[in-house]
Amino acid sequence: MSHTPHTVAGCTLLAIALAAGVTSCGSDGNPLSADPYDAADQIAFNGPAGKGGKADPDKPLEVTTDDSDGRITDVTAKDAAGRYVAGELSADGTRWHSTSPLAANARYTVRVSTEDEDGAPGRKVLTFHTSKPTTKKHLTVEFGPKAGTYGVGQPITAELNRPVQDRNQRAIVERALKVDSTPAVEGTWHWVDDKELHYRPKEYWPTHATIRARSNLEGVKISDRIWGGKVKPLKITTGDQVIAVTDAASHQLTLYRNGEEVRSIPVTTGKPGFETRNGVKVVLAKEYFVRMRGTSIGIAEGSADSYDLPVYYATRVTWSGEYVHAAPWSVGSQGYANVSHGCTGMSTANAEWFFDNVREGDIVKVINSYGNTMEPFGNGFGDWNLTWKNWRSGSALVGGTPDGPSLSERARLRPQTV
Repeated sequence: MSHTPHTVAGCTLLAIALAAGVTSCGSDGNPLSADPYDAADQIAFNGPAGKGGKADPDKPLEVTTDDSDGRITDVTAKDAAGRYVAGELSADGTRWHSTSPLAANARYTVRVSTEDEDGAPGRKVLTFHTSKPTTKKHLTVEFGPKAGTYGVGQPITAELNRPVQDRNQRAIVERALKVDSTPAVEGTWHWVDDKELHYRPKEYWPTHATIRARSNLEGVKISDRIWGGKVKPLKITTGDQVIAVTDAASHQLTLYRNGEEVRSIPVTTGKPGFETRNGVKVVLAKEYFVRMRGTSIGIAEGSADSYDLPVYYATRVTWSGEYVHAAPWSVGSQGYANVSHGCTGMSTANAEWFFDNVREGDIVKVINSYGNTMEPFGNGFGDWNLTWKNWRSGSALVGGTPDGPSLSERARLRPQTV
């Protein structure tokens, strides 16, 4: 079978549809022929209509053929800056689709190569422009916690206003988020999910340190359509190193300040079926009064384990409702048995003293409980339960993937245990 510029036998109809942006390997130097015929009659391009029309950059490209006697051999799309659009060609040559987005306000050249059933090649070159973005897309960051003084276990958080999934784009973002402390310590970011990062040092923060978080993202290109926006910096300080260790086996909580034992308190922790989580937790908040109900953690009203109690001097350590608090109803068991529904209970006087001697960011560590280990993310700050190696694996600049749920998953009813 032969071809001339105006006669096409057994032709292959190609449609380039704005549906999934892309390119495949280069078509220059097609090995089938040094002089391919003009495949204009075989190709239909449904891009921008009319002179001066522009394509929507948010709609990608697709090339297909519905002729069983022919196939696509190659498609390339490249903008005027020399950036190729990545794509994949199906094994049977019937479809080529993009795997990367188009750039906004760019001029593209698309080269399509075909082959009929006799192996004769055809080619057509098309050009089009993409429009400017209809809305300006900025990636912004909100650092946390709010400015103030915290314990040495307080992580720095960064919440993004839009998700970032691509590893290379994550690296751009992470490289621009700076955390400095005085005294200086080694630390790194960890991607909790597509929209949240946490920063912590290898060990706890130094005492009486000044920690600053800032962003260099403004004006930085993250993708073809997303640029970094302005971000408000953050400054916090740390106080003394306060670590409270609860031994569920000996029923004692011991508080250490700067490495020195300050006080040991008889406590009760979670009974069988409601065991207190092991591991390191960080004080999230201090609430003088909390109404705690068993129904908030799935305990049926009227059952043997049901409760509805006014609780005072409640120091929260998980979003799911684990506290260190006053439990005057269990004073007889404190120091001897574990009878709570997961919280650490103590006398009212001891709870008031504890409440007055800890702040947000202080460490509360539980050992020798039969409970699971505190979750790294999603239920408070369990960040310190990851080894330094595993923590670093969550950095886009070091390697790894996210480990858990996002802050948005905390926007739910926060139950309480006693």
